[in-house]
Amino acid sequence: MTTSSAPATIPTTGGALRQRMIEDMAVRGFTPKTQHDYLKIVREFAVFIGRSPGSATAEDLRLYQIRKRSDGLAGPAMNSRVAALRFFFTTTLDRPDLSRRLIRTDYPRKVPEVLSRDEVARLIGAAGKLRDRAILAVAYGAGLRVAEAAKLRVGDVDSQRMLIRVERGKGRRDRNAMLSADLLSLLRDWWREGKATGVMLPGGWLFPGQNPVNPISTRQINRIVKEAAHAAGIRRRVSPHTLRHSFATHLLEDGVDIRVIQALLGHVKLDNTAFYTKVATRTVKAVVSPFDRVAANLSEKAAPAG
Repeated sequence: MTTSSAPATIPTTGGALRQRMIEDMAVRGFTPKTQHDYLKIVREFAVFIGRSPGSATAEDLRLYQIRKRSDGLAGPAMNSRVAALRFFFTTTLDRPDLSRRLIRTDYPRKVPEVLSRDEVARLIGAAGKLRDRAILAVAYGAGLRVAEAAKLRVGDVDSQRMLIRVERGKGRRDRNAMLSADLLSLLRDWWREGKATGVMLPGGWLFPGQNPVNPISTRQINRIVKEAAHAAGIRRRVSPHTLRHSFATHLLEDGVDIRVIQALLGHVKLDNTAFYTKVATRTVKAVVSPFDRVAANLSEKAAPAG
């Protein structure tokens, strides 16, 4: 099987090979961010080998991976490069033989940081603006990723079926997130304020940016979370994803079936959801150890007769 005859122009704009990769990603519905990241990684690889990646060899890939590992690249970052290059070689170049030379890195997942219920309440309450409280509440109350919260539209809040429609979440998959009565009440308060002040456009974003035509940025939401955490006296590192972690953990501690939580979070693999069992301390404490039953039997046998 031959490699593409595209010129060695992927590190620059307008190259035929680069354009072909863009088209391959677009037809598969990759987000603009994913496309940007994949192109950046392939460009990095091209710079490393000093020529078009279309002429790459198995030895080039071996040396590239050795270099990245020796540079101390973290597991997730290494796997991002593997994913991008696998796509490039398998799909754009039709060279699965080279794709098989790329090795994913196994790494221990860190136990996610989780807030207590009291800390969540303090965090949301410490947010200065009604809009900011609504953002934090929907991130926690619906278990949304930061990008999903930012891209919500007013019409995504379905008060009839009591759910929030998340369109094109991670992996461009749609799902329904939960909407509690209290969260709906807070969102309605924000909607009325936003409409009265002119920032909420008809059919527009639930959380508009500085220009109401655009949604709030994920960077802004991160800043809102950090400022609220500081105001609430929470000294641990807190991010929007901390609220999503806390949502899942608290549901698990309340006895909600893990497959229901999987659906609410939009996880494809149950393994990703099961990871929260490591931080669901109330669930662990509620489990009766089999030793307790054995110990009870031992006590009965040890008790003096009569």
